[in-house]
Amino acid sequence: MDSRGPAVARSEVMTFDLNRLAVPIVQAPMAGGPSTPALAAAVAEAGGLGFLAAGYKTPEAVADDIARLRAATDAPFGVNIFSAPQVQDPDVVLSAYARGLTVEAERHGVALGEPRYDDDAYAAKVELVLGERVPVVSFTFGCPTPETVAALHEHDVAVWVTVTDPAEAMLAQQAGADALVAQGTEAGGHRGYFCDDDGHEEYGLLTLLRLLGAQGAPPLVASGGLMDGPGIAAALVAGASAVQLGTAFLLADEAGTSEPHRARVAAPGVTRLTRAFSGRTARGIVNRFMDEHDADAPAAYPQVHHMTSPLRAAARAAGDSEAINLWAGQGHALAQARPAADIVRSLATDAAAALRARGPDHL
Repeated sequence: MDSRGPAVARSEVMTFDLNRLAVPIVQAPMAGGPSTPALAAAVAEAGGLGFLAAGYKTPEAVADDIARLRAATDAPFGVNIFSAPQVQDPDVVLSAYARGLTVEAERHGVALGEPRYDDDAYAAKVELVLGERVPVVSFTFGCPTPETVAALHEHDVAVWVTVTDPAEAMLAQQAGADALVAQGTEAGGHRGYFCDDDGHEEYGLLTLLRLLGAQGAPPLVASGGLMDGPGIAAALVAGASAVQLGTAFLLADEAGTSEPHRARVAAPGVTRLTRAFSGRTARGIVNRFMDEHDADAPAAYPQVHHMTSPLRAAARAAGDSEAINLWAGQGHALAQARPAADIVRSLATDAAAALRARGPDHL
């Protein structure tokens, strides 16, 4: 496929740009288990860009993942970091939500976790990727400061920022981002909003790509609902330099997706946006927990995440898919259970075929 856009800005400084990829396929970082060094290595060896998810892990665990990935492949890779969330004081609404979760906790024989605030060791993880000179670092839930971007550039690290609307894209561009991950509302998992969790217009991926292209954004990595070759081709034609796929890899052999999660991804099911599990809007397959608790869930991240973490872990261990977060995009029914390298190669082949079929004489 040769339908990608221009090379990443500052290619004379950066050790990585999107044109280095044999195929313009990026494996999305999926925190909480699905992303593994083995998955990132398999995607990288097949010509794409593998990603590690630093979210919810200690800096030491992330360092170990980087070492394991580098032992498995010499190919470039990325690490995703959660930007520090806004400090909140939602004690009243959290107490009310905790009371509503009492039956859930009793059902699984655990106590709810402490609804505490933390920044997921943001500064330490930035220092880690600086020291490791990770080829690509992406940020979600916010935009790094221009000073942080400049420091990463000084260490030959390319900086990507996840954006959900044109205003966020402009802020990321002003901060010096080398590429933007354009996240359409079709995407599974958490929305990448920069600030508060309310009042956002939800853009579909193709609309978002066209709007960002019109305002002269840096190279775009399309994310959201892309599960097959024709979908990838559509995103590339719409202006993306590459595509980022998460749900498409949930059933891969190398993914760390839990068994109850795998079973639900492979089965028919609708998805919906919810705050019930983490206090931050995310898309997942609808289950009992979401139905019963979504209406009362406050916008309080990461407090709600820490509160529900013990009961989700217990439910996951028990194989109870009705009480865990089943993050998945709207196209999850198209996920393939096969080795990740096979997924990359088949998607690239099918996308190239779709682009050829929609040649200049098609219309």
